[in-house]
Parts: sequence; structure tokens; C-alpha cells
Amino acid sequence: QVQLVESGGGLVQAGGSLRLSCACSGSIFMLNFMRWYRQAPGKQRELVAAISSGGSTNYADSVKGRFTISVDNAKNTAYLQMNNLSPEDTAVYYCNLLTPARAYWGQGTQVTVSS
Repeated sequence: QVQLVESGGGLVQAGGSLRLSCACSGSIFMLNFMRWYRQAPGKQRELVAAISSGGSTNYADSVKGRFTISVDNAKNTAYLQMNNLSPEDTAVYYCNLLTPARAYWGQGTQVTVSS
């Protein structure tokens, strides 16, 4: 059974930084896409960043230049480094592991940015 566990969320002032982590319990981590989504109150869940097994990355326009997605295959862990945060980044952040068979989701971690 694959499980994803996020951590690293919290309260930060505008302009600050946070690093989110997503630990994967299964051995399939290295072979698939890892993505970070976020969902703000009253809004749809949106894709923030993605990284392929080959290391290619993609970002939402709203976070380009501020967020960085990475993985540590030895630790089966993905990261989302978030810099220069703004109140508009306030949301619950979810990691998502996409395999050919199905997608797996973490439980989410709250990020709150105060102005």
C-alpha cells in the first residue's frame, strides 16, 4: 500500500519561505510523476508544480521563479521549496504521485501566509 505523508506547512509572513516534504512509503516513487497541488478556500484544486521521473519540471505561472520542486530518490521524498510567499499562496497543499495504474494523494498540509 502506497502512502504519502506531507509535512512542513505552517504560518509564515509575506516574503517568507517554507519547504514542504512528501514522504512516500512505496518503492514505486522513482518511476513516476510527482506533483504538488493546492486548494484555497472556495477555490478549485490547482496544479502548482510537477516533476517527472527524468527530472523535468513544470510550474504554474503564479509560482514560477518562486517555487522549486525536487525529489530525493534515496529517501523516497519530494519537496516543494516556496520562497517569497504571498497571502495568495495560502492554501492546503497536497502531494500527488501519478502512476500508470492510479494516482495517490497525501492528506494535505496547511500553508498560511499573513500580510
